[in-house]
Amino acid sequence: MKDLKFEQKRSLSRLEAADQLSALADALRHGGSAELELGPGTLSFRVPEELRTEVEVEVSDGEIELEIEFKWPTSQAAPGSDD
Repeated sequence: MKDLKFEQKRSLSRLEAADQLSALADALRHGGSAELELGPGTLSFRVPEELRTEVEVEVSDGEIELEIEFKWPTSQAAPGSDD
């Protein structure tokens, strides 16, 4: 079971998509606490120094799907722990 899941599907203009990605890039660049405006609400989360990433491109049925996924633990590992 997931602790939290947020999913949003909507149509955006190229400019709106670029603004959303730019806000995410700023959050990743600066680390610490990040806030992203997503439609009518704001998503707040912590961004660590190290994270894992996965990029997936799928072409089917006349559409291109690009997924960029970032993963990191919800809490920092204790010093000396094997992670």
